[in-house]
Amino acid sequence: MKRHLLAALAAPLALAPGCGDEPPPAVEIDYSGPTSEWRHVGGDAGGMQYSPLDQIDVDNVGSLEVAWTYHHGDVSDGSDGSTRTSFNGTPIVVGDALYFCTGMHRVIALDAETGEERWTFDPEPKLTRLKGPYPRVCRGVAHWEDPAPRDPAAACNARILMGTIDSELIALDAATGEPCADFGGDGRISLREGLGETPDWEYYPTAAPVVLRDVVVTGALVADNVRADAPSGVVRAFDVRTGELRWAWDPVPPGWRWPDDWRERVRSEYTPGTPNVWTFMSVDPERNLVFVPTGNASPDYFAANRQGLDHYSSSVVALWGSTGKVIWNFQTVHKDV
Repeated sequence: MKRHLLAALAAPLALAPGCGDEPPPAVEIDYSGPTSEWRHVGGDAGGMQYSPLDQIDVDNVGSLEVAWTYHHGDVSDGSDGSTRTSFNGTPIVVGDALYFCTGMHRVIALDAETGEERWTFDPEPKLTRLKGPYPRVCRGVAHWEDPAPRDPAAACNARILMGTIDSELIALDAATGEPCADFGGDGRISLREGLGETPDWEYYPTAAPVVLRDVVVTGALVADNVRADAPSGVVRAFDVRTGELRWAWDPVPPGWRWPDDWRERVRSEYTPGTPNVWTFMSVDPERNLVFVPTGNASPDYFAANRQGLDHYSSSVVALWGSTGKVIWNFQTVHKDV
């Protein structure tokens, strides 16, 4: 079998420095068995974490050997004045390419068979110093492929999408790593639009976005343990080709109204203090649904100060992929303190 899945599983364990200086011997590859991709951080669009491959089992797993090792080098303990990094990037495998992101928000593409570097992209983030306990982290990237490209030879028919620590959503050509010029401004759109004036470190995406048909959907990490009027936990969908905003779901309880002093003081289009979605979402392409796992409203440590915004806290919410309309929601913990 091709070593696509093996490489994807081995990469998180082998990317840290100090794993050995000598390259491993060449591995003879058996192409006779089934092959599999890992196109989403969760394996498939629904995040089921399932692989159909059966050549690795309890009898032979102990005999596996390292096929290749890659050192990305994006590691900081914070001693240089920046915030420490944490490598949480789950690779995805599309065709014969493996894609992942680092704690410094570089995107890297490797040959999945050999580990050879194909391209890297550095968004050159301006924010390197965070407040609070959070490390600099990127948990993954998403892939989209145009089902009917007008020009099969054109750039960006397949795209890698990722949120950055500078609160941007970027789109890159999956083949070259070059920014997709037709997506926002030179491959970038700002996620700070509509949030009002908030410190940079209070809002930025860390999880991979999800793609449903022709939209890319993202939430963000919010520093929700500082104040009740922390940045909104809004979930937004953008046109995957142009970066145009398609819809925004502001997780506000039905019938809720802003406190008298909030709108003038915060000057935010979206409601401050609402539950945020910092972790992975999933989608159901057939039913056109986005499944959103929410955290707490702000502040997360004391429910009495949450301004009545707990309706969608600690919940799974299903949104209609075309509009962001709530189809159903299930709260796992009521009044989560």
